[in-house]
Amino acid sequence: MDLPTGVRAVLNQTDDSFTNEDESGKDYRAMRSQAQRPLRERLLGEAIHITEYIGLVVITIATIYAGAVEVMHMINVRAVTLGDLLLLFLYLEVLAMIGIYIKSGKLPIRFPIYIAIVALARLLILDLKELTEWEMITIAGAITVLSFSVLVLRYGHLNYPYILNRRKDDQ
Repeated sequence: MDLPTGVRAVLNQTDDSFTNEDESGKDYRAMRSQAQRPLRERLLGEAIHITEYIGLVVITIATIYAGAVEVMHMINVRAVTLGDLLLLFLYLEVLAMIGIYIKSGKLPIRFPIYIAIVALARLLILDLKELTEWEMITIAGAITVLSFSVLVLRYGHLNYPYILNRRKDDQ
């Protein structure tokens, strides 16, 4: 029995072709795995990862210190303002972003946008009396644009997901 060309092509494919190609048909088998890379590339990659983690530790320590200083300030003044709470929320967002990055190795772009939105809202709330009308409109517009960008990113993430494990050495 003679099979149609499309059916014959599907039957002749191996399991490797399904894991190494994306929807566009691009084959990722030609990419080098970690073991095939030259020593200097592996050492450079490790040096970059170590530097990344040192930077994350420094940022974490600085954020915890800044949060502790802010809490001590609230205790000394015996008052908690909305600005203080928003600042502590910013510190928590930074720590959450670091935690996600360490756990997954990826930095969701939405987190820095959330931090920017809260920082702009804090600026708007705290400096409301000193801001001109145009500065208030500009800050509100920036918050709106950032909020819209989060919606666009979220929509794209849900409707156009990334290709996971397109190479054998992807984790």
